[in-house]
Amino acid sequence: MGDHFTDHHPAYEKMASSVFQDVEMASPIEVFALIAEYNQDPHQDKVNLSVGAYRGNDGKPWVLPVVRTVEAQMANDPTLNHEYLPVAGLPDFRTAACKMLLGEDDQGIVQNRVCGVQALGGTGALRIAADFLKKQMKYDTVYVSNPTWGNHKGIFKSVGFSNVKEYRYWNPKNLGLDIDGMLEDLRGAPAGSVVILHAVAHNPTGVDATEAQWKMIADVCAEKKLFPILDCAYQGFTSGDLDKDAWSCRYFSSRGFEFFIAQSFSKNFGLYNERVGNLCVISTTSDAMVKVRSQMEIIVRTTWSNPANHGARIVASVLNNQPLCAEWKQNIKTMADRILLMRDQLHQKLKAIGCPGNWDHIVQQRGMFSYTGLNGQQCEQLKKRFHIYAMKSGRINMCGLTPSNIDYVAKAINSVVTGAADQAQQSRI
Repeated sequence: MGDHFTDHHPAYEKMASSVFQDVEMASPIEVFALIAEYNQDPHQDKVNLSVGAYRGNDGKPWVLPVVRTVEAQMANDPTLNHEYLPVAGLPDFRTAACKMLLGEDDQGIVQNRVCGVQALGGTGALRIAADFLKKQMKYDTVYVSNPTWGNHKGIFKSVGFSNVKEYRYWNPKNLGLDIDGMLEDLRGAPAGSVVILHAVAHNPTGVDATEAQWKMIADVCAEKKLFPILDCAYQGFTSGDLDKDAWSCRYFSSRGFEFFIAQSFSKNFGLYNERVGNLCVISTTSDAMVKVRSQMEIIVRTTWSNPANHGARIVASVLNNQPLCAEWKQNIKTMADRILLMRDQLHQKLKAIGCPGNWDHIVQQRGMFSYTGLNGQQCEQLKKRFHIYAMKSGRINMCGLTPSNIDYVAKAINSVVTGAADQAQQSRI
C-alpha cells in the first residue's frame, strides 16, 4: 500500500514542484520577530520592551484577579453551554460595552441610536468597519496618523481602499503633537474621507491631543464632512479612570457625529488572546442604526461567522455586576499607576545620569507606549549590546520596565545616546 506514495510514483513526479513555489516570502512582523528573538536569547539581563502587553513588577503577565474570579464562576455554572451566540454577539456584552464607553446618559444610547457589534478584538472591529464603509458607503480614501499603529493601513488596504493617506501627527522637533500639521492635512482631505483617530494613548507615540485640540479636530471633521473612526484600545488603562479616558469619544457623540468606535478589551481586562472587541456604531436615527447593524451581521457571517463567547462573557459578567465592576476598576488603577510610576522613574534616572537631551516627553506621554526619540541604530545597539528589545521606531512598552531592570535600561539608553555602546561590556552595567 505504501508503494503508491514512494518518490518513484509518476503522480509524485508531476507534483514535485509546488503550485506555491512563486509565492514571495512575507516580511516578518517586527514585534513578533522581536518576541521570538527575546525568547531565544539566553542572556540573564535581557529586557523585552517591544510587545504591547502588561507586565507586573516581576516582569510576568498578570491575570486580573477579577478575571480569575469570573472564570471560576463560569466553570462551575451548569447553565452555561457552548451554543452559538447571535451573529452580532452577546447582547449583555455589546450593550454594556457601549455604555461603558459613551456613558449611560449618552443621548444616542437613551434614544436607541447606538448599537454594538462584537468583534475579534479591536482589530476585528476595525476590519468590519472598513469592510462596511467600502462596500456600503463606497468610501475609498482613509487617513491615518503618521506614525500610526501598524495594522491601520493594512486593514483598509485589505478591503479595497485604494487611497490610504497619512496626516501629520508626531513632531520630532518637540517630541509632541504636530497639531498644526494634522489640521492642515485633514483640511486638505476630500469630503467623504474616513479618518482614524486614536481615542486615547496614541499608539505608537503616547502623545494625545488636549481637550481644546480635540475640539479643533472635531471642527475640521465636521467642516470637511469626514467620517471618523475612533480607535479606543486603552480606556481606563491610560489614566486609571474610565470616564477620563473616554472623553474624546463622548465629545464626538455630544457633537452629533455619526461615527464608529473600535473597542478592545485586551489591555484593560488583560484578555489578549481572547480577542474581545466591539464596534460601537453611533447614528443620528434609530432606523439607520438598525440598517447598519444588519449589514454588519452579514459581514460578520462571511468573515468569522459567529463570535466567541468566553472572553465576552467575562467582560459582560464584570460590567453588569456592581461589586465585580468596582473590583475591576481597582485592577485597572493598579496597572495604570504602575505604568505612571515607571514613566516617572525612567525620566528621573535619565536626568540623574545626565543623558543628553530633554526627556520630559517620557512623563508627558500617556498609556503603555513611549516614543523615546531613539533612532533605529540606537535601538539595534540596545539589542546587540545590552539585550534590550525595542521597536526600531524607538517605541518602548513602559510595562516592560520593572524595579529590578530600570537602572540597567536607563544606563543602556544613556550609553547608546552618548555613543558609548561599542565600548560597553555585555554584562550588567
